[in-house]
Formats: sequence, structure tokens, C-alpha cells
Amino acid sequence: MSSLKKSLFYRIDGVMIMLYIFLVIIGLLTVFSVEHRSTDVTIFMANKNYSKQVIFFGYSLFLGLIILLTDSKFFASTAFLGYTVGVFVLIITIFIGVDVKGSHSWLGIGSFRFQPGEVCKIFTALALAKFLSLPETNFKTLRHRLMGVALALGPAVIVLLQNETGLALVYFCFLLVMYREGLPNAVLVIGFSLIALVLGTLLVERKLFFVLLTLLAALIGFMMRSLLRRKMAPRIILGGAWVFCIVFSQLAVPMVFKHVLKQHQIDRIYSMLGKEVPVEYNKNAEEGSDEKKVNASEYNVLQSKIAIGSGGFWGKGFLNGTSTKNQFVPEQNTDFIFTAVAEQFGFIGSLTLITIYVSLMLRIIFVAERQRSAFTRIYAYCVASILFFHFAVNISMTIGLAPVIGITLPFLSYGGSSLLSFSILIFILIRLDADRQAMIR
Repeated sequence: MSSLKKSLFYRIDGVMIMLYIFLVIIGLLTVFSVEHRSTDVTIFMANKNYSKQVIFFGYSLFLGLIILLTDSKFFASTAFLGYTVGVFVLIITIFIGVDVKGSHSWLGIGSFRFQPGEVCKIFTALALAKFLSLPETNFKTLRHRLMGVALALGPAVIVLLQNETGLALVYFCFLLVMYREGLPNAVLVIGFSLIALVLGTLLVERKLFFVLLTLLAALIGFMMRSLLRRKMAPRIILGGAWVFCIVFSQLAVPMVFKHVLKQHQIDRIYSMLGKEVPVEYNKNAEEGSDEKKVNASEYNVLQSKIAIGSGGFWGKGFLNGTSTKNQFVPEQNTDFIFTAVAEQFGFIGSLTLITIYVSLMLRIIFVAERQRSAFTRIYAYCVASILFFHFAVNISMTIGLAPVIGITLPFLSYGGSSLLSFSILIFILIRLDADRQAMIR
């Protein structure tokens, strides 16, 4: 038995564990730097979040050890069961969840609170890997592609009902995994086209955008006139695309902004685009107060940019950040924790942190491509996609390139649910990779 365990720990990926520990330690030091005050009587204080984060790290390592000692086939055999339980808990949370900052996505057990949506990412990754690796799954068929999309995005719909938009968007990262497994290029083209259509609708005056779309359709029709004369199908596709773009931009987007999105979400989107919120979308505006409301919605990002810029090339030094010490940036130990790194360690520190993240994601992709088991390969890409989405969106938020949607920075942001879920994701991958010579189904 001892020789078996020794061979197991010999096979685990030390590089991935090292990068994971580096990031968690950086996170602990950063949360400490945000909350430490010169008047603190001791370094470890029970009421401080960094002390709680150390405890969560201990829990993470303990769970990681249990995962490493678990048979790797367990994760594949229980994937659908775990997904079912995860979705059931998400549904229950809608009715008995605890309200935290307007979100009904938390469950409380005594003094401990956690987000089932964070944990359900693990179950979804395992279930998607199981489904796509089944011998009977043919991902070239439309039926199985739709089943894969439903499996990945089903939890996102439930999380949206909990009023947790940012966490719901994370589940869209599984589309990257499906693209790796054979989703056609047309899906990406359509996806980016829809994004461009939404941006055009928000940036260009509505009547002018109608004219531009019509001229674009006419130009395409002129360039393809010989084909359009010969065949009916291209005419139907071009006409249908034009009608869809008009209805989407003139009716669908305005309807979503007026009746679905909340005012703070609209403010964040227009803040990212560098435009003031139009009067028709400013639900709570009073006469002469539009400018004030826009400035209030931009406060977080403005303070974040100031903190990041003040760090300069080398930074102000550990515990010497002005914005960090004086709490000018809201949510600095969670959503905006990157600002504390940038202010204290400057461009060099930020670049080093980004390099560690990129190294971890590249290592996961390397691990994915060396697998004999399709289940492990797909799961590895799920982990890489989740990390990439959180990493890219969180840092983009802090520098004003993405709307503020409450996405944590993996392993750095304070929060037990976040640290535990990311740790479990990593340790399951490490355990599966340790048996890479076996065919796990």
C-alpha cells in the first residue's frame, strides 16, 4: 500500500502544484496587505479576512489530499450524479438562499456561507467531460451539440434567476471546450457577429444603424449578384440575416435594456464603452441628475485605474500602497484585488503575476494534450477555460476594458467558496493526470 501511494505521488504534476501554491501565497499576502493596519496588535487576528483565507487554504489542502487519495475512476463514474445534485442545490438556493448585496445565490450553514454556483462549475466540468467522452456521443450531430450546450448552460440559467449575472457568464466558457472538441467555426463567427451587432446598437444612433445595416446588406447583395440570380437559398439567407439584424438591433436589444437589465448593469456597460447612459435607458434618472449617476457608476473603475497607475514601474512596496491602505477602491480584497498587486508591486509585479497565471493555463493545456483518456483531456480544457475566463474578465474589469460583473481573480480574491472550488478543480485534474496512462471513461 505504501509503495502504491509513493508511486502515485511520484506521478503527480509538481509544476502545476507549485504554480497553484505560488498563486495562493500571493493571494494571502495581498489580502493581508489590504487589511493590515499599523494598529493591529498581532499578525493573525481572527476577525480579519486574511486569517480566514489561511484557514480556507488549509481546508483546500486537506481536500486536495483526499482527492489525490481517491480512485481516479470515481470522478468519471459519479459525474452525472454530481451534476444532478449540483443543479438541484442551485434550484433550492433560489427559494432558501441568503441575500448578499442583491444576489440570492448564497446558502448559509451556521456562520459559513458559500455559493452553490461556484461549486456547480466543478460538477458541470466533470459532466461535460463525461458526456463528450462517451462512446455513443457523436459531437458532429446537431442533437448531441445541443445536448452539450444545454448541459453546460443549464446551470447558468438557474444562476441568472438568483440575480448573479457575473457567475452565470462564467458557464459560457464551456463553449470554448466544445469548440476544441469539434464545434464548427460558424458558431464562433455567429457569436462574434452578435457581439459586434450589440456593440453597434449601443454605440450608433438607432436610425443611423438601421441605414448602415441596410446599406451593408445591399452591398453584399451587389457583390454576390450573380450567385443571387442563380439560386434562391442565398437570397433567403441574405434577406433573413438582414431581417434578424434589424429586429435584434431595433427591438430586442432596447427591450432587454429597458425591461431585463437593472440600472447598475446598464451603467457598467456604458461606462465600459465610455459613453453616458441614454435617457431612455436611465430608469432612475431625475432631471439634471444623469451626469451624477454616471459618475457614481464609474467610481470603482476610476479608483482602480488611479491605484494601478500610481504603482508605476516598480510599485510603492509591500504595505505602502496609498489606495490600498486607505480603502479608496471598493471590494479591494475580492473583485478588485489586482489593484493592490499593481499599486504595491507596479508593472513588474503585475507582469510577474500575469506570467504565473499564463504559465498555469499553458501547463494545464500541456497536461490535457498528453492524455490518453478523452475524459481527462476534456476536463483539463474545462479547467483551463474557467481559469482563463475569470483571469481575463477580472483584470479587464479593473482597467476598464470590461463591465464590473463581480468575477473573482482565481486563488487571489478573498472568499472560501472561490478558493475551495478552484482548488478542487486543480486537484481533480492533478489526480486524473496521475493516471494518464489509463483509459478513464
